[in-house]
Amino acid sequence: MFYDKAKIYVKAGDGGNGIVAFRREKYVAEGGPSGGDGGGGGSVILVGDKGLRTLVDFKYKPHVKAKRGEHGQSKNMHGKNAEDSIIKVPLGTIIKNFDTGGLIADITEENQSVVIAKGGRGGRGNARFTSAKNRVPSVAEKGEPGEEVTLSLELKLLADVGLIGLPNAGKSTLISVISAAKPKIADYPFTTLKPNLGVVSVEEGNSFVVADIPGLIEGAHQGAGLGHEFLRHIERTRIFVHVLDMTLGENKSILDVFNSINKELFLYNPKLANKKQIIAANKMDVPGAEENLAVLNKEIGEEYEIFPISAVARTGIKALVGRLTQLIDEIEHEPLYNEDEIEVFVEPEERFSIVREDGMFVVQGKEVEKHFAMTDFNNEEGAKRFQRILKAMGVEQALLDKGINYGDLVRIGDLEFEFLE
Repeated sequence: MFYDKAKIYVKAGDGGNGIVAFRREKYVAEGGPSGGDGGGGGSVILVGDKGLRTLVDFKYKPHVKAKRGEHGQSKNMHGKNAEDSIIKVPLGTIIKNFDTGGLIADITEENQSVVIAKGGRGGRGNARFTSAKNRVPSVAEKGEPGEEVTLSLELKLLADVGLIGLPNAGKSTLISVISAAKPKIADYPFTTLKPNLGVVSVEEGNSFVVADIPGLIEGAHQGAGLGHEFLRHIERTRIFVHVLDMTLGENKSILDVFNSINKELFLYNPKLANKKQIIAANKMDVPGAEENLAVLNKEIGEEYEIFPISAVARTGIKALVGRLTQLIDEIEHEPLYNEDEIEVFVEPEERFSIVREDGMFVVQGKEVEKHFAMTDFNNEEGAKRFQRILKAMGVEQALLDKGINYGDLVRIGDLEFEFLE
């Protein structure tokens, strides 16, 4: 099955917990702290793979979670870092934040990688909290939570040449002739129900990729027929080969057909109108085709290069492929996005915020929530340390400035407590 859209939830691994431990050795009456740190959680990384052609794998695996780091151990033994989770995607995959719509990455090269969600750092063991004032600390951190995000994946095929034209114009036959692609071919509208990719080998070490795009009809830019589903796949191509059926009857004008397809391209994305386009005048082996070819040469022959061919009879193919090879060497791929369109997360200037909800003071903010998640509230010393962190960040004074009274309720995360002096 061909899938060019997917929605997936990604969760990086949490860091392992640090532990509280003390040396227990013979002849050592009071051993010092020896709790090790937890290991880092695994990150989730997307990697481009030229061997993939579809996003179908994500239909059956819409959730991707990396493993958490190992917990620390006694004798100052640190937990092992978790391995990163590698997700392979086809070249041409656009990755966006599903919630914000922001562009995260555009995967266009083999082995191109992007860290989608960073693993949480491991919590520190009590050996890390030793100080001149506290030589036997009994506090340790829990692991930092890994990042999580919901992604929207969209595949826009990465091809050098895009075949465009009406259904039954002969695009599928043409790609089967010039490449190793083997599309299903039959005589009915919308023969091609999915884009086909073919590699055209010109000579040793010289080849290019052709995309056979399903036939377009009037209104395709608005989603008519299969238009909206597949127009995206021609955005990356360097050159369009406009395949025209030269055996059209008297009820259709060859120029009207040509202009209608170009109109759909322009209405979908005006940039497409500026791409290089050459015409493959197909089915020239059928009687009556010469008359339509004469019309094309007269009306648009000076503006467009026209190659009379017959995909079935395999005539005129060598000249067409030769010209495409020349043009590909001259025209570079244009990126779909500029670097300034990539979504970059910027830490908010505010370290925390306080809001009133149902008579309660709610403290929010990434930094506060991180310290909260890494605190073991079953450990009295750990809870006191969290209070000191809040005071150092200015949370306590901010609550007083908001008019809090002793005894009022405060909520951080899922913890509710009374504000005490």
